[in-house]
Amino acid sequence: MASLKFPIFLFISSLSLHASMAEIICEDLPKDVCAFSIASSGKRCVLETAADKDGDVEHQCRTSEVVVERMADYIESDECVAACGVNRNSIGISSDSLLDQQFTAKLCAPACYQNCPNVIDLYFNLAAGEGVFLPDLCNAQWSNPRRSMVDVILSSGAAPGPVSSQATGLFAVEAPAPAP
Repeated sequence: MASLKFPIFLFISSLSLHASMAEIICEDLPKDVCAFSIASSGKRCVLETAADKDGDVEHQCRTSEVVVERMADYIESDECVAACGVNRNSIGISSDSLLDQQFTAKLCAPACYQNCPNVIDLYFNLAAGEGVFLPDLCNAQWSNPRRSMVDVILSSGAAPGPVSSQATGLFAVEAPAPAP
């Protein structure tokens, strides 16, 4: 019985040693691996700009409030960064890139979509925030590469929000001025 306790003790010790050495804290990550990483807490790491005491702008890795459901302690691989067409120098988290057909083509390509669950999870949630189901966007990309996210949004039944007279951008439409 004593001979069984020692291997169990070693195994448990190695687990606690591994956990303490592998903890990822966003603020401790170098900026070149920050974006697309997930802290031990399960929160996404984001690259942000900050001014130092001299007023110079620098990039810093910060912990976002975005929680990843099924992943933690994760730094995205260079292979996935290349396959998905994402940029480790991205500041913050934004769905804007989903409007770019070239980006969407890389994101929906099998090399990314089937092999990079961290990137796909991030963009799945960003698309959902825009009222789009990422698999629908990718199906549209696969069946009709010219179809954009705007088309998918409009065909999904999601209506664009109200447009002010100063609005510009995706859904801004200027009405003709009334005749005097």
